[in-house]
Amino acid sequence: MFLYNVTVGVDKAIEQEWIAWVKETYIPAVLETQHFSNAKLYRVVTHDDEHSVSYSLQFFANQIESVVKYLDEHTGTIIESHRIRFKDRHVVFNTLLEEVI
Repeated sequence: MFLYNVTVGVDKAIEQEWIAWVKETYIPAVLETQHFSNAKLYRVVTHDDEHSVSYSLQFFANQIESVVKYLDEHTGTIIESHRIRFKDRHVVFNTLLEEVI
C-alpha cells in the first residue's frame, strides 16, 4: 500500500472555504481518476501558528505506478486548480510513503 500525503498550510482567513472546496471538489476529483482507493483529511494538531492551520490530505494506492500516473496525468488539471484557487494563501508539501507492516 502506498500513501500519497499532501500537507497543506492554509491561511486561517480562508480555512472554512478551503475545507469545503477540498471535500466537495478536490477529493472527489482525485478519487474519480481511479488511481487511489481511498482518501482522508486530517487537521495537523501539532502545528501552532497565529495565521495559518495545516491539514494532511491522504490518498491511498495499491501500486506506486498509480501514484506516478496520477502525478503525470493530473498535475496540470486537479493540482493546478488548487494552486489557482488559493494562490498565495497556502503552502504545500508532498510525501510518498510505502507501508511496511
